[in-house]
Amino acid sequence: MEITPTIQAEVQTYLKRKGLTMTEFGHTIDLNVGTVSGIVTGNRSMSVHQLDSITAGMNLPPDYFYERYIEECIEECPLNWKKISPFLYRCIELGRLDCLQRVVILLLDNPNYLPSLFEVAENVYQDGYNEAAAYLYKKVAESEKQQHSERLAICQYRLFQINVGQDRAVNLQAAIEFAPFVDRLDEIEQLDALKDLANVYRSLSMWDKVYEFAHRMGQLGQLQYHLVHNSKRKGTEPRKKLSRPLFVYIAYAELMCANACDAKGDHAQALAHLRGYSDLSWVKENDPDTLHWLEKFEHWAKINTCVNKLMSGDISVLPDYVEHISGEQHIFAELLNVIEVANRYNIDIDHILQQFEPQITVYRDQEYTSTLTEQQVILEETVRFWYKLAKYNLYKGRYLYGFKCLIEALKKAGIINHALLISNCAGLFFCFSELATPEMQAQFYSAYKEVWEKNDQEDSFNFGNN
Repeated sequence: MEITPTIQAEVQTYLKRKGLTMTEFGHTIDLNVGTVSGIVTGNRSMSVHQLDSITAGMNLPPDYFYERYIEECIEECPLNWKKISPFLYRCIELGRLDCLQRVVILLLDNPNYLPSLFEVAENVYQDGYNEAAAYLYKKVAESEKQQHSERLAICQYRLFQINVGQDRAVNLQAAIEFAPFVDRLDEIEQLDALKDLANVYRSLSMWDKVYEFAHRMGQLGQLQYHLVHNSKRKGTEPRKKLSRPLFVYIAYAELMCANACDAKGDHAQALAHLRGYSDLSWVKENDPDTLHWLEKFEHWAKINTCVNKLMSGDISVLPDYVEHISGEQHIFAELLNVIEVANRYNIDIDHILQQFEPQITVYRDQEYTSTLTEQQVILEETVRFWYKLAKYNLYKGRYLYGFKCLIEALKKAGIINHALLISNCAGLFFCFSELATPEMQAQFYSAYKEVWEKNDQEDSFNFGNN
């Protein structure tokens, strides 16, 4: 068995091979000779910054000594957070999660380090190191003895935020695991968490859950708004920063509840919620951000009033609806409503589709910069858009374009693992398969096989995943 030399021995060997004195080497790596001498002779403890300087001076990869650093300077010494903390951050920056895990396991033996590890998790999460942050949040959560602590709830919230992605099954599991912890968060942070949960369930078309979490968000928002503007506490700001003005959560709750009711076919109840955000005269603030959001809700109220009437069968408002959406930048959801009405009530919308043809063409590969939970909604709406556009064109007898739209819907449904829409795409294809050219049949079967193989591969056992 080969014996690995210590850091000290390897530095000594390097200096001899290069014929360098400690003073010369110290000048090269910008460390004084006393520090270099202490490290080389083993009489001085070494920081990760000094280790990185020595490693760079020897022209080695930056993490070359990290495993030995753990063995020699952490495991064999009394734990010292001031020394360990910078090393953890460097491990995360360099992607050495194996080294991070070795040190964290040592620290978890002492519960006094939980707050410090949580702080590291929060910092690296803000910097975008999601994999490392998820590991830290998970370990802190597992070690948290107080099951009702806010720190545990925040860990679960962050894990939820990290795990939400394009896969619907993963998103559902993330929402199920986080939901029991939402009311343990600080009441201000609960508002964003409830919004995120409602958005995820909206992307899953689970409308009862959307209504539940949106309703809770609205109630909590009203309570907090009353507290902020209470005469005895007037001017008191929440101690945590919200991502939006406080009134937005109240209005957005009504909007989400209205959407849920419309989706379930309860258009009368949806209209009642719609009125809840169409009149926002009670809002007391008048800063630019508030005015921006008031304008957005006024616009949404006009559009969704038309949607409510359309879905109720009042086709006469269709021209007004089209006029409202013509200036919108992202109109997938709005055009989806138009196509849904066309399919439901068998009306011709060719002139509307022709009007928005440039946007439809661009949307095929559109990139969005919205928040992650909003992206989930957009992705699901995108799939439904292409599916319903395929349905509209196939029943119109425009088979070539209809099949192209259907293949687009199938591919995007596979990306987000939307089992129902994958099934619907297959069902619609088989209804019209005899009218597809051999080339189009081959393209559809190829796309379907790719989707099937992807999801079949993901449906596997998972043993011992820590």
